[in-house]
Amino acid sequence: MKKNIFVAMSSILVLGAALAGCGGNQAQSDNPNQGGSQAAESAAKTGPQVLKWNLHSEPPTADPGLSEDTTSAAIIRATFDGLTRIGADGQPHESVAEKIDVSEDGLTYTFHLRDSKWSNGDPVTAHDFEFAWKRALDPKTGAAYAYQLYYIKNGEAYNKNKAKAEDVGVKALDDKTLEVKLENPTPFFKELTAFPTYYPVNRKLVESNPNWAMEASTHVGNGPFKMAEWEHKNKLVLVKNENYWDKDVVKVDRIEFSMVEDENTELSMFDNGELDWAGAPMSALPTDAIPALKESGKMHTQPIAGVYWYKFNTEKPPFNNVKIRKAFAYAIDRQSLIDNVLQAGQLPAMGAVPPSMALNKDGYFKDNDVETAKKLLAEGMKELGITKLPPITLSYNTSEGHQKIAQAIQDQWKKNLGVDVKLENKEWKVYIEDLHQGKFQIGRQGWLGDFNDPINFLELFKEKMGGNNDTRWEHPKFKELLDQSALEKDPEKRKQILADAEKIFMDEMPVIPIYFYTNSWVQKENLKGIVIGGLGDIDWKWASIE
Repeated sequence: MKKNIFVAMSSILVLGAALAGCGGNQAQSDNPNQGGSQAAESAAKTGPQVLKWNLHSEPPTADPGLSEDTTSAAIIRATFDGLTRIGADGQPHESVAEKIDVSEDGLTYTFHLRDSKWSNGDPVTAHDFEFAWKRALDPKTGAAYAYQLYYIKNGEAYNKNKAKAEDVGVKALDDKTLEVKLENPTPFFKELTAFPTYYPVNRKLVESNPNWAMEASTHVGNGPFKMAEWEHKNKLVLVKNENYWDKDVVKVDRIEFSMVEDENTELSMFDNGELDWAGAPMSALPTDAIPALKESGKMHTQPIAGVYWYKFNTEKPPFNNVKIRKAFAYAIDRQSLIDNVLQAGQLPAMGAVPPSMALNKDGYFKDNDVETAKKLLAEGMKELGITKLPPITLSYNTSEGHQKIAQAIQDQWKKNLGVDVKLENKEWKVYIEDLHQGKFQIGRQGWLGDFNDPINFLELFKEKMGGNNDTRWEHPKFKELLDQSALEKDPEKRKQILADAEKIFMDEMPVIPIYFYTNSWVQKENLKGIVIGGLGDIDWKWASIE
């Protein structure tokens, strides 16, 4: 889901993510799917458990329907709960739903809700889920992740003004029963219902206050924690939600988040005891510190289903020319970048789909193919009728890691293609808005899987004006293949259809795949139960401090 804010690690935003198919991983954890008596005894002896963390940047929103980045998603996952929740085993487990019935044809899901409450004491009902999903699909909402709800009957049609809200296949049969009808059998649907876009929102609150999600005083969730303070761009504090249905397994009483953008400062704060964790997935470790941290054995590293890539604005010259796009892609030495800059076991990305769900394990082009890159650049410039490239700008959001990657690739493009590239960095919220508005030529982004299936990476580029397709690239055959894959029930045939789609995507090169993520971090030894999923997401629900 997620847009990655960071680098060399992390977040699916900072570098990584995957779903149940990949298998979840857990950092220094006891069984987080169960309550722990040891943690409870520890809490009794030591008093309130306070967890100290750094977010690296301000969350753009705490609204599940509008979330589109990993920082926001992490805060939302802490303050909300879905029908299902991903456990330490990487699998979806019943959460707000205590029972799930699935029809034989796989097209109808009936969720039976347990007794649960919002953080303000209101009951959570099936009507809240129906309202939340239709709100995210409403074209007036402008939710970037609306397409994640297209699996629901008429979800896409409603989002594109071709159907009415009442036509959407989600209906509260009563306060405790939610019926969902799908367009096609969706084997990963229980994983999707653990995703923030599928979380409920409190209808009365949302309709009475459009800005409810931007201040601690008005924020209401149904998750393990609730928001106590939000001092914008400085501090955010979550406290245990006593109204949470599963509150007995929540051992941490308070999570205090700072918002320090400099990775070196963050690591210093960790070393000084001011933080319990530094690095991915909410931030990144300083690249210069990684060799020593690896040597000391303090650094934890985990592969995740995420890709770091550069997006082209394909509507503006010179990157409206496919040969020039390929030239820039082929002229990057990814292995050198990993060995000398990233240094955390990342893999060169020669395709769009991560190894955990790879469609073509050999990739679609060679790394550092300078000869071919020069040839393509010359041919592309001839096709555009130019003898000199216009000024080229590479944009990235503020981060030491992103900056070092950009500088290294800037040098490679100068050396291999003779091209001068200007670097431009912006604060995350401004940066992502500019990407969406097409105010860029080449822009970095990370994508972490929302679930472990290739469609989650390919469908980003299905529609020219899709919520996350900042490239504005579109291809009729590519769209046709993705639609065909949704109808194919044979797993191997479906995989071949998606492989054909990825081949078209890489032949057109609207993005430059650079590397596949790993998450890297350091943590206090007495911190247990943090769940880092195979998709790179984080869950503090089962955390404890011993």
